[in-house]
Amino acid sequence: MISLLGRAAILVALAACVVGAIAGIWGGVTRSAEAARWSRWMAWAFFAAVAAATGLMEYALLTHDFSVHYVTEVGSRSSPTWVSIVSLWSSLEGSILFWAFVLGVYAAGQAWWTRSRYPEHSAYAMGMTLLVGVFFCYLVAGVANPFTLVDPAPADGPGPNPLLQNHILMVIHPPALYLGYVGMTVPFAMGAAALLAGRITPSWSRALRNAMLVPWGFLTAGIILGGWWSYDVLGWGGYWAWDPVENASLLPWLTSTAFVHSAMLMERKDQLKGWTLTLLMASFLLTILGTFMTRSGVFNSVHSFTQTPIGPVFLAFLALCLVFSVVLLAARIDKLTPPQEGLSGPASRDTAFLAQNLVFAALTFTVLLGTVWPLLNEAMSGEQISVGEPYFNKWGVPLGFLIVFLMGVGPALPWGRASGSAVVQRFLVPLGVAAVVVGGSLAFGLRQPWPIAVFAMSGFALVVSLQEMAAPGLARWRGKGGSLVGAMLEGTLRTRRRQAGYVVHLGVILVAIGVAASSGWRHVHELTLVEGQTGQAGRYTLTYLGHELEREAHRTASVARFHVAVDDRELGVLSPRMNNYEAMGRPLPSPDVRSVPAEDLYLSLVQVDPKSGTVSVQAVIQPMVWWIWVGGLVMAVGTVLAAWPSRPGASRKAGAPTGAPAGAEGAA
Repeated sequence: MISLLGRAAILVALAACVVGAIAGIWGGVTRSAEAARWSRWMAWAFFAAVAAATGLMEYALLTHDFSVHYVTEVGSRSSPTWVSIVSLWSSLEGSILFWAFVLGVYAAGQAWWTRSRYPEHSAYAMGMTLLVGVFFCYLVAGVANPFTLVDPAPADGPGPNPLLQNHILMVIHPPALYLGYVGMTVPFAMGAAALLAGRITPSWSRALRNAMLVPWGFLTAGIILGGWWSYDVLGWGGYWAWDPVENASLLPWLTSTAFVHSAMLMERKDQLKGWTLTLLMASFLLTILGTFMTRSGVFNSVHSFTQTPIGPVFLAFLALCLVFSVVLLAARIDKLTPPQEGLSGPASRDTAFLAQNLVFAALTFTVLLGTVWPLLNEAMSGEQISVGEPYFNKWGVPLGFLIVFLMGVGPALPWGRASGSAVVQRFLVPLGVAAVVVGGSLAFGLRQPWPIAVFAMSGFALVVSLQEMAAPGLARWRGKGGSLVGAMLEGTLRTRRRQAGYVVHLGVILVAIGVAASSGWRHVHELTLVEGQTGQAGRYTLTYLGHELEREAHRTASVARFHVAVDDRELGVLSPRMNNYEAMGRPLPSPDVRSVPAEDLYLSLVQVDPKSGTVSVQAVIQPMVWWIWVGGLVMAVGTVLAAWPSRPGASRKAGAPTGAPAGAEGAA
């Protein structure tokens, strides 16, 4: 019954997307309010149908209904309830169903958001979103159908991938990535609507940027959570390995970040419209490419699925979207309103934004080339090669450093032209702080050039960000007097969008510092101990207390316990483990970490030998990893503040007129 009802719900969703896409595009062409209304109704119908299908699948997973094909692939009676729930996105068919569900949520939200606004663009945008929905509903109804009836039904199933059962982060990490990936559809549809309409109004320009902030924020959270999951689950002591599927999430993040900055110029000064829309289209195309990488099985990765028939279908859809985007940009870009003014000169914020965009584009190309080149080389020559961490570090680290540098330079410059003396004056304090950071690093015996350079530029960008955050309140206090605290608070509230952008910058600075420190001063120690023996890992003294076997319904774990001390100070007991899942041929390490702001002690089991009573453990000591996760949290807070809806007209009241000094404008 669930198979029949689930397939029926998907067919209803497919029909709703087809009708809604036709109605939306027709409504955009004819300016028909009735057709636009039909498109919105179909978006809500699409959401209701795909939500019903997703609910039926979750019910089948929780009740272990093995007459449903997908449940036979990932279900197990021994799986805990939370594992059964997350099994929805643990394999191909369920992940595509979840993708369609998330798209339904976004489509319904878009229909509600634009129901009485943007008559020139909203019908086109709704139609384009539902057109993408047609493809994903077709996948769920066809080659990735999870509701196929199994008869006779087996008594039990293998359960999901053990990697998905090994950490509670799998409850939130994949959904965050899905919300980021799928959410790129909405700004893509809105950008296509602007090109089809041949015009970008100021209100639609602001709406485009706000629409991108939501998936950008989720994608940021997904990447940070993915690093945390890798750090806590895979047992190698790292959080980023330039894995092809990791890169697949980084690529659209880079282009969408460039778009967010470029959109400020488009909104504020009516500039770079073609470039901004190109970044928008590229972000969506890279999410489709990333989905192909994850679900086609062409890459060997712990994140990807096995070989599936869905790969060629996704590749065809990617090619179709690429051709559509290129043709639309080529045919309609000249229809947009021409820019009102050029760049203000080399010493201006708009020029710095453009330079930062170019660096983002260069980094995107570098990562994309290194990721897909092994596939292209194998297709052309038949020879299998790999592009590893040395390539990405060689080119990615300098480009990342430039991004941090420009993140500090840009906000310190005015939007309009400025004299050389004014520019020098604005850079004196930040450059002084950067010099102090370099001197302090050398005084403490630090010698690695790249980490020290990142520290210096992070200090530079930190001072600039704090100066710019304080500028509206200080300007208000100087102009009106009164309480400094009250003026600062009022200035912050009146420039929420500006403050939110700098909060995100603060998060990026913390992440950059954490990455530079943990990669620059990482130390690995291998120890083999017998019970009661003590070993040394850097300044830490580890005493092996023994091991025990823990049995759970879905796994068996060998747990080793180590007493940890520094000098005469006891730090407690760490208990790394080896988890054994029946579906996995080898044990899966689950490290234990003592994480404090200064540094992490990371213990990962290598081998436990009960006969000899020995244990082999890898101890990784790396400073300031904690700040990466804190930086991700700060970025999330800034994104929420930036994307939070404002009262109509509030954003214009908060900022200063175009060309105002950098300390008084309403930049994000």
